[in-house]
Amino acid sequence: MSKTIAIFGFGPGLGMGVARRFGREGFRVAVIGRKPDKAEQHVADLKAEGIEAAAFPADVTDAAQIADAVATIRQTFGEIDVALHGAAGEMADRIPSTLALDVPDLRLPMALKLHSPMLVTRALAPGMVERGAGALLFSSGSSPNVVLPYLSNFGVALAAQRGYLLQLAEELRDTGVYVGLLNIGVLIGDSAAERIVDEHPELVPAGVDIVRMTNTELGDQYWEMYTRRDRTEVEVGFTA
Repeated sequence: MSKTIAIFGFGPGLGMGVARRFGREGFRVAVIGRKPDKAEQHVADLKAEGIEAAAFPADVTDAAQIADAVATIRQTFGEIDVALHGAAGEMADRIPSTLALDVPDLRLPMALKLHSPMLVTRALAPGMVERGAGALLFSSGSSPNVVLPYLSNFGVALAAQRGYLLQLAEELRDTGVYVGLLNIGVLIGDSAAERIVDEHPELVPAGVDIVRMTNTELGDQYWEMYTRRDRTEVEVGFTA
């Protein structure tokens, strides 16, 4: 029987790269995104490549919408075997100074990168533990080894996400449920961020060298994490 991957915060970069990689392995793809028209277009693109997919529009920061999406996915495809949380903020949402950072500046980053992963986990982990199988995959955009003050508010939120996921991975050890976090230190091919940076290179601070990686390569990274299950945390693209 085919397995199902649910991708929360689906976008043309990371989401599409992972969907194609898992789809080639026979997975059905549940596309969860805030904008129904974009979600349907992603589904059409996947179907054109022979991948079974369906759209489940939802705001991934809303607990009720996540619960409704999960219930509908289960009715459509059956149990969710793998979940990827790939939701990310816009470049305009970033506060480029830690000194200027104020409490309200953390609301969106924390909602996207800590609260939303918690909501997805609470919706899916109990069933996975009961079945003794499953995988919860997450994305990050920074690393403890690379401090970038110009990403101040998202840097704080990503650090909080990392702490939560490392604790989660430890608690789920030996349950059959894998938790994996990919720290992505690259500009993702075909992503909205790549388009914005290409159109407005002045948004990147002088002296910051941004490595680029195709979404296909990132899809391969997640597939390797899922199949090997030997590391909770993986980094790609970071330079000293």
